[in-house]
Amino acid sequence: MVIKIAQFILIILLSPFLFGVINRTKAFFAGRKGSSLFQLYYDIFKLFQKGAVYSTTTTWIFVAGPIISLSAILTASALIPFAGHPSLVSFDGDLILFIYLLGLARFFTVLAALDTGSSFEGMGASREVQFAVFAEPALFLSLAALARITGTLSISDIFSNLTIHPLAMGEPVIFLVVGALFIIFLTENSRIPVDDPNTHLELTMIHEVMVLDHGGVDLGYIFYGAAIKFWILGTLLTGIFLGAHSKGWAWDYVMFIFGMMILAVIVGVVESVLARLRLIKVPHFLIVSLALAVLALAFTMR
Repeated sequence: MVIKIAQFILIILLSPFLFGVINRTKAFFAGRKGSSLFQLYYDIFKLFQKGAVYSTTTTWIFVAGPIISLSAILTASALIPFAGHPSLVSFDGDLILFIYLLGLARFFTVLAALDTGSSFEGMGASREVQFAVFAEPALFLSLAALARITGTLSISDIFSNLTIHPLAMGEPVIFLVVGALFIIFLTENSRIPVDDPNTHLELTMIHEVMVLDHGGVDLGYIFYGAAIKFWILGTLLTGIFLGAHSKGWAWDYVMFIFGMMILAVIVGVVESVLARLRLIKVPHFLIVSLALAVLALAFTMR
């Protein structure tokens, strides 16, 4: 139990660092020095020291939105294994709870955006829900396919049952799931080519436009929740590539953290070499992930 708690604490502490790796990678491609690898830590700490201003238009939903969203994401992170080792909380069927917790976080983020009465935030909320219609079923079917080939409905057991080289299994299911999860990973974390986290144009924003009226500690909760969500969804991809290994917990932890850093670099490269899709093309992009997930599940039923 002590090791499981330590793993959970590591997720909380290391999550914001991945954003620093992404920004440094993008700065390298742009020929710049870039900000500090710990910039998000500084930003969150600064925001936690500030107060929040609330409009008279908003209700308790606007105040509770960031708190409930962060709480749901933190709970979801307790269901995610670390370096192939069992998660803090694990039981048969926890993958369904995991997906519902992510949905709960999105639901209250959308409600908080609508509660402002802003047309811009309402537009962003509409886009977020529209794209979630494709992303959430794709995530569920991808995890269902992994559950079929590993014979368990627990996320910890799924990744514990994967071989040390799951891609070498030659199973088309694995390749299809990786493709689907990577598209979902970029979408759920509002990264290019679906969304641009650095844009300031309300007409083209999706996630960022929903949090325009948040400030101070509330915005800090949102930034922190985004970092943890990036980590836990990235864990699904990294866990497939690394598989289960038992050369000692220290070696497992080092390899896993290194894998997460590589994933952050890949995201930085993608954002440096690709342009953002037009909004009308994003559903087509998400349908690809849904199709891959459906095919993966179909192959498990041969």
